[in-house]
Order: sequence, then C-alpha cells, then structure tokens
Amino acid sequence: MTEISNTPSAAQEAQGASRSRLWRLMRYIPLIAPLLLWAVPCWVLLHTGQRWPLPVTVTGTAFFALGLTGMPLAMARGHGRRQQDRAAIVGDTLLGGSWVLFTWSVLLGVPLRLVLTVAGVGDGQGRARIVTWTVLCVTAVLLAWGYAEARRVPRVRRLDVPLPRLGAGLDGTRVVLITDTHYGPLDRARWSARVCETVNSLDADLVCHTGDIADGTAERRRAQAAPLGTVRATRALVYVTGNHEYYSEAQGWVDLMDELGWEPLRNRHLLLERGGDTLVVAGVDDVTAESSGLAGHRAHLAGALQGTDPDLPVLLLAHQPKFVDRAAAHGIDLQLSGHTHGGQIWPFHYLVRLDQPAVAGLSHHGDRTLLYTSRGTGFWGPPFRVFAPSEITLLVLRSPERSTSP
Repeated sequence: MTEISNTPSAAQEAQGASRSRLWRLMRYIPLIAPLLLWAVPCWVLLHTGQRWPLPVTVTGTAFFALGLTGMPLAMARGHGRRQQDRAAIVGDTLLGGSWVLFTWSVLLGVPLRLVLTVAGVGDGQGRARIVTWTVLCVTAVLLAWGYAEARRVPRVRRLDVPLPRLGAGLDGTRVVLITDTHYGPLDRARWSARVCETVNSLDADLVCHTGDIADGTAERRRAQAAPLGTVRATRALVYVTGNHEYYSEAQGWVDLMDELGWEPLRNRHLLLERGGDTLVVAGVDDVTAESSGLAGHRAHLAGALQGTDPDLPVLLLAHQPKFVDRAAAHGIDLQLSGHTHGGQIWPFHYLVRLDQPAVAGLSHHGDRTLLYTSRGTGFWGPPFRVFAPSEITLLVLRSPERSTSP
C-alpha cells in the first residue's frame, strides 16, 4: 500500500485545533438546544403581535412549556438506562417536530413577516397571524410527508462506479449497500422484511451492511433484524459495526449477524474472484470501537489488509465517512459508508458536515479513493425524513476494460 508520512502538516494541525474548539463548544448544545427549539417558535408564533385571545395564548404557551420539559424527560427515559420504548417514541417524535417547527419559524416566519411588511399587507396583527398560520401549515405538511418518507421502503438508487484498477473479469459486479437500519422502539419487522425482499430482487453479487443495525441489544431487536437472514447474494453478505452497536452490546450484534449468515468483517478481508480477476473486500470496526472498552474492538485498517496483494483493487466497508482519510492514505479504491442519514431532517446536514467530509453520494478523496456515502436505509430517533430520502443502493463496479462476457 502507499507509504505515507505520519508527520502532520501545519494545515492539518490548524484544522485539528479548530475541530477541537468546535467539539468543546458542541458539548453545551444539549443544554441549550431544547430551550431554543421550543422557546423560539413560541415567541414567533404567539408573542410577536398576534394578540390572540387570552385562552389561546395561555394554552399555546403551556404547550410549548410542556414540550420543553417533556421532551428531555422522555428522551432520558427512552434512551437512558431504563430503555422504555414508549418514552423513546414520545421523545423522538417531539424532537423531530420541534426541529421542523423551529427551522420554519426562523427560515420562513421571519422573512415572511418582513415581506408582508414591505408589501403593506394588512396591519401588524394581521401580518403576525398570517405568519403563524403559514408556519403551522408548512410544519404539519412536512411532518406528515416526512413520516411517510421515513416509514416507506426506500427507493433503489443505482449508479455505475468506475474503478481504474478493477480487472475486466469483475466489470459489472453488483454491490448492494444497506446501512443504518436502526431497528428500534417503533416495531419495523414488516418493513425489514420488505427491505430484504427489495434487496433480493437486485441480483447482487455482494450485499453490504455498514452498521447501525439497531438501537437496542441484539436480544431486544432480534425480531426486527431476523429478516436479514433471508438476504441472498451470489458471492457474500458482509457487515461492519457502526457506532450505535457500541451503545448496545456490540458483540451481541456481531454474533447475531454471523448467525443470520452475514460475515462480520472485523478488521479483516475476503477475496471476491470472478473472470480471473480479484477484488479485496475489507472491513473495519467503527472508529468509536476502541473507546467502547470491548476487548479486540477497534478500527484497524492495516490489520484488515494484512496479507493482501497491494496491486489488487480494494473495496472497504467503514461505517463513518470520516474514515476516508485513512482509506485514502492506504490507497483504497472505494469506501462504502453510512452514518450521516443525509442529514435526515433538513437542514441538519449542515451540522453533519462539521463532523464528516461527505453527507451523501459519491466523492473523490486523495489520488484514487472514491467514497460512497449512503443516506441510510432506516432512520434514527425522530420518525421523519425531510428532504433526505432513505435509500437502498445498487453500485455496479466498472472496469476500464469492459468484459466481453454477458
């Protein structure tokens, strides 16, 4: 593999210092985010000149106050030590709803008020009430649509991926990627079965799951994950851990996936051979694995590639896109990742970009490394997807020399 220097450049050091300051600042977000998410819409929709009847003002303010206190409590009971699914559903739904309401109160409500003022539409009270009803209607439509998008079987996204080092015998290799299924408090066993049926219809040579199978232990979410045992591929089913496995007894998930017929690529590889040519399919544990304290769990790319021919093309599974820096340094040809959900609820993708080099789609890194970042097959937490549709991805690998075989 490519030999590189371990000495960081001044630019890398500056970038690292900037990210360190950013993460120190982000530690305080959980403390102020609930206040902003509920207080800002309350002010914009109720207390900026609407002059609603007193019962409406009191009831509306009480609703926002209840959301402000109830959401963190429900999230704590649902995702904390108690792991109460009903509380998690309430907390997650409130989180998603408040995010959408906050976003459109700011991005639509404030400019709309200005436009109406400049246009001389109505008096102050009339303009304020127009803003309120518009924001509420837009929010309701987006939440209904986002819920339907989150619960539907993902559309199949198909694309050809040219790999300059891929042998002609491997041209046309069909790789299906699913990721971030996040089986959780909402029972999605039927959805899981339909996803697997869709995967099986794609005639894949290789099916990959790049982690975040579920929120909860393997024992607890087994029924939802069980349909993964029906997935078929002509060559192999491969899986790597995501960060959420390390919140929920990761080894249990590794064992269950093995039981269901998936090969866990825990810092190891296998060889996919066809038409006289070979592709190295490697995988690494998630970058959070080492801090989990589980023995033997860590992201170890050198170990995953040990014993491979450096002239062979490599397909790497790594849950988080930011692993691509290491992949590019080792001359990996294609990395498949998930984790970002494409932002899941717009405009959250702007925050995702603070931590990850890509949010969705195909991107180029280093001299030859391609990264494909999936928007994810399921959803995490809030049961909504707004302007960030889920996907099942069919990647057709292409060689510079097309095979003459059918």
